[in-house]
Amino acid sequence: MSEHPQVTLADIRAANELLQGVAVRTPMEESRWLSAIAGGPVSLKCENLQRTGSFKARGAYVRIARLSEEERRYGVVAASAGNHAQGVALAAQLLGIKSTVFMPEGAPIPKEKATRAYGADVIFEGRYLENSLVAARRFAEETGAILIHPFDHVDIVAGQGTAGLEILEQSPDVRTVIVPTGGGGLLAGIAIAVKALRPDVRLVGVQAEGAAAYPASLEQGCPVPLETMNTMADGIAVGLPGDITFAAVRDHVDEIRTVSEGSLSRALLAIVERAKMVVEPAGAAAVAAILDDPQAFRTPAVAVLSGGNIDPILLGKVIRHGMAAAGRYLNLHVNIPDVPGGLAQLLSEVGAAGANVIEVAHERISPTLSLDEVEVHLQLETRGEPHAEKVVSRLRERGYRIHE
Repeated sequence: MSEHPQVTLADIRAANELLQGVAVRTPMEESRWLSAIAGGPVSLKCENLQRTGSFKARGAYVRIARLSEEERRYGVVAASAGNHAQGVALAAQLLGIKSTVFMPEGAPIPKEKATRAYGADVIFEGRYLENSLVAARRFAEETGAILIHPFDHVDIVAGQGTAGLEILEQSPDVRTVIVPTGGGGLLAGIAIAVKALRPDVRLVGVQAEGAAAYPASLEQGCPVPLETMNTMADGIAVGLPGDITFAAVRDHVDEIRTVSEGSLSRALLAIVERAKMVVEPAGAAAVAAILDDPQAFRTPAVAVLSGGNIDPILLGKVIRHGMAAAGRYLNLHVNIPDVPGGLAQLLSEVGAAGANVIEVAHERISPTLSLDEVEVHLQLETRGEPHAEKVVSRLRERGYRIHE
């Protein structure tokens, strides 16, 4: 067993009492489209509909509510690019405590505005979150403010674990719970709660391939830092597991899976289209794992949508990326005769195939072209991969030379 403090079911139940009237009991929505893919019932635990738009409000409130009167005098400080910042700011506001949040420069504008709206002082420091954390620690030393860690504290883990109690109440016959995972606070809390009450339930954590610190750490038997991270899922981009969360994941979680950026994009697009839910890339990780390998999860299964705080600009980019990953965008380079009406004929064939033209570009000078040819670059919108293949087949049947 670990030498670090352990969170128990009793701790999580006490946190649940503390959160009554503060945290939202988020909905559990049955997902018919995911159920059809997985071959059995799949439900979505909608933490994207939690106060502040993510599960982070649960743990932050429990942590801050348990500060002594002496500790509260000096306020709290945190470093975060988004969800943790809002959770800390809301909790401090509800408890009448001053809060300061250090954010990296370039943090999403909506997250900055929301954090300020909850009453926090926001200070930009450094390009990366690590720079902000250094500044937050320095601020804590200089002012006496209490640093609120985003995941590695028993009160934080206990607060996040209250989502696990809700999952068992809302889906009592669940057999698999799938949880997006960064530092591991949510996964650790849910796993402790679920395994204590239903040890037969399988717990699966899901990390972004470009920020997956847990597989190597579990293999080494201790938290191991990542040298680099690269993922759009900033909500689970954590380069080093915490001591408390690592021990809980090691002892209570059955499996850690990773998903690609393309899988995250496809999942986010599917959730928007089919579930009518807005989630951030991190919030789509559990669904991405199911779409990648539907038969890997015993049903009934619950996939946690951990957060919905996504910048509208990023949402647009991710939707386009997801459509491309799902074969909904088709890029073609087509050689056509350099004669009047040649382009019109090509576009007529594309239209007859049911594809929508997004962009057209000509190129007349290329070593691969004959003197009487033009290369046309087409960006098309299709209904998916089977339809895209039909479009390409139709054009080839009409004699067009195509380079995808």
